Amino acid sequence: MTFREMLIEDLDQVMEIETDLFAIPWTKEGMFTFLTREDTMFFVVEEKGRILGYCSMQTVLDEGDILNVAVRSDRQKEGIGYFLVDSMLMLAQAQGISLVHLEVRESNGTARRLYQRLGFVEDGLRKNYYTDPLENAVLMTKKQ
Repeated sequence: MTFREMLIEDLDQVMEIETDLFAIPWTKEGMFTFLTREDTMFFVVEEKGRILGYCSMQTVLDEGDILNVAVRSDRQKEGIGYFLVDSMLMLAQAQGISLVHLEVRESNGTARRLYQRLGFVEDGLRKNYYTDPLENAVLMTKKQ
């Protein structure tokens, strides 16, 4: 497995994962727009030319906001999500990011436990943040 920056050529495989996992996926155009921004980092984990997962973070000064984390449904529960986020956090810290935020579905216990293992603390709730289905977002923060 290789962790690397996401390339424009990766968009088709990333969009397959995005549309498979999320009820309201990002559009390819939206993903492309963020991928080409200076204030956003996008990374993938790849194995033999196949993208297994991706993650991204938008940065402002010394803070980051994790935008998305996704792993192919047939490769979940193998530690790929942990590897992705941990690697991204290390790179962000090296670039001076000292505080990282994210939001996660309240019902997504697997992701919440993953983020807690990575040092995130639950520190807020956004009522009815997600749609399809309507659900609260748990806010989490990590000081690096």
